[in-house]
Amino acid sequence: MELFKTKTHIDFVRQMPFMVAFSVIVIVLSLASMAVRGFNFSIDFEGGTVMEVQVPEAAGDVGEERIRDILQKLGQPDATIVRLGAPEDREFRISLRGSQEEDRDLTVTLLKGLNEALNTEVVAKSVESVGPRVGGELRRAGVTAIVLSWIGILCYVWFRFEWQYAPGAVLALVHDVCFTAGLFSIFGWEFDMNVLAALLVIIGYSMNDTIVIYDRIRETVSTRGTTELESVVNEAINATLSRTVLTSGLTQLVVVAILLVGGPVLRGFALALFIGILVGTYSSIYVASAVLIWLARRYGHPVPAPKPERRARPSRATS
Repeated sequence: MELFKTKTHIDFVRQMPFMVAFSVIVIVLSLASMAVRGFNFSIDFEGGTVMEVQVPEAAGDVGEERIRDILQKLGQPDATIVRLGAPEDREFRISLRGSQEEDRDLTVTLLKGLNEALNTEVVAKSVESVGPRVGGELRRAGVTAIVLSWIGILCYVWFRFEWQYAPGAVLALVHDVCFTAGLFSIFGWEFDMNVLAALLVIIGYSMNDTIVIYDRIRETVSTRGTTELESVVNEAINATLSRTVLTSGLTQLVVVAILLVGGPVLRGFALALFIGILVGTYSSIYVASAVLIWLARRYGHPVPAPKPERRARPSRATS
């Protein structure tokens, strides 16, 4: 299926110096923000407690602000309250920085305070608690998973293509993760396990785009050589542009649907995917290809042998 009826002739290589400069600026800002401000970690990484409660109708009209005021008086000014489901369900998710590892009576005290303030019996549907030590282990495990994925992809691309291709592919993936995570740090969006999972998904998605473009570049090099490498890269990117736009566009439709109707629990996951798909498509075209051109011009690019043409078998004479 082709999106464009006529072949495109966009000069991507000419735009690469400006795009690379833009990427460098954003990555520097992202790294600076991560180093200075850090992340707004959820309880998954910082440790804390999550309670899902249901308020009976006898309590009257109760919203997030009312519950937040009660918890503030109970010594929990940093609590996060999110309404779950429809308003008539009267269910709320309460996220607290304290954990039962530090205070065994934490949830009992809070439920008792809610009951007294609302003059009713609040039902605790679920309680989850993560200690600070476990949260730190999850942070380290997440970083390890991302770094191992980079190393594995470096080895795969090195084996699958010539070595000049591998650094660009990995730098594009590092670019995607730093770009997406940097925006979460700059804007203070909550960073939880769902966002970490989205970063790992982004690595795989971006790698797929890069491999498609690399494969077409190598195929074109085998017929045209490397004398006009910039022209070859332009031709390869334009040849795969229709597929890239279709794949990214259809995937984004699903992500936007999750972002709009998935609720607060999936909002961080969908937001990270939305950013990552855009950035991953961009980096496959401008970052990975730019690094490949630079390495090929500096260290040479081996020209793969053209595939031998298959000769048609002579048909047997029929009697």
